[in-house]
Amino acid sequence: MYKGFSYSMTGASHIAKNLICQDSSAHYAAKDFSAAVVADGHGSKKHFRSNIGSEIAVNCTLDVIKRFYSDVDEFNREFPKNHKRIMRNIERQIISEWNIRVNEHYRVNPLTQEEKNQFTPEELAEITVESFYGTTLVAAVMCDNFTFGFQIGDGSLIAVFEDGHTSMIIDYEESNPANITASMCNSNAITMFNSYYVDDKKISAVFVSTDGLYTSFGSDLEFLNYHTIIADQLSESEAFSETVSKNVQKRTNYGTQDDISLSCVYNEDLLKENSELIKKKIEENKRRLLLRKPKPKK
Repeated sequence: MYKGFSYSMTGASHIAKNLICQDSSAHYAAKDFSAAVVADGHGSKKHFRSNIGSEIAVNCTLDVIKRFYSDVDEFNREFPKNHKRIMRNIERQIISEWNIRVNEHYRVNPLTQEEKNQFTPEELAEITVESFYGTTLVAAVMCDNFTFGFQIGDGSLIAVFEDGHTSMIIDYEESNPANITASMCNSNAITMFNSYYVDDKKISAVFVSTDGLYTSFGSDLEFLNYHTIIADQLSESEAFSETVSKNVQKRTNYGTQDDISLSCVYNEDLLKENSELIKKKIEENKRRLLLRKPKPKK
């Protein structure tokens, strides 16, 4: 059985400045497949509707994925053979759908005088409508036989395998190359996606998060172990929901103070079946982290 959760928290720095949360998150869990999505609206001046852009991004991503899964048996049969082509088609449709929806939002909601006042007429003329809504996007999809996902801009995709091993499927730096702002609003956005596909190993859970979570940790090992710990708690869904919400809030308050979104889908049966392996991996990670801590000065 697939289950999931998604949380978006306003960063402490945004609260202090009376700014709204520019992150969005969503998840979908059905009998045959599940999906987790997050998006992080850009914070710079010209992306002043990025909170709306990020919300549109997560919604249209789930809609496109559901559309591709309209015939589950056919999709599961064709995807392993043609996953690169199909993933590229999914990405193209997400970009197309996002552009249609942000332009429709702009048509219904033209710029206010307050929004115009931030720019000179010359400056405003240089900004595309899509840039008003600029955002990153990270998505992951799980089913019984394979897992796949894609990413444009910064953020993280984490998989917890059945043996408790946790992996950052797309390297954080790879997803946001130097000197390039990868964004849904770019005219060449389709060329900026990174993607992954796993078909030969069972994955218990996949997590996607915006960059505010990753940058709140001191090392990759701490970041990965955080997800392993969450995976260990997922079977206790009632108690877990409040715990993870408070923890994400704590990370933004005492970490980077940025907005944070975390979304996850998981195979509840597989997590329960491999609970002991996951617990052992957590203990192993704790020992590794202790070894890395500097010894106190005498």
